[in-house]
Amino acid sequence: VPRQHSTGGKQRLGATTKMGERSLRRLLIIGANSVIIERHVHAAARPGTWLGGMLTRKAPMLVRVALANKMARIVWALMARGGVYQSPAAAA
Repeated sequence: VPRQHSTGGKQRLGATTKMGERSLRRLLIIGANSVIIERHVHAAARPGTWLGGMLTRKAPMLVRVALANKMARIVWALMARGGVYQSPAAAA
């Protein structure tokens, strides 16, 4: 889970730590890896997107962990608020 450092009403979420459920962390990274491996299929990994930009600037393993961290935050928000996931393309 991302560690939270908040002050003055502004939330700052840190990196995904190695604390917590090991198998869940591993599954998130495997899921992020599948998106990066099949990037020609996934619209989220095309140039001009957040993931596409990260892949051009950063090392692939670092991008996998960053994407897993992003997915963990989305999953946590959905579970905490009881929402249903809508992809950004469908919401726009």
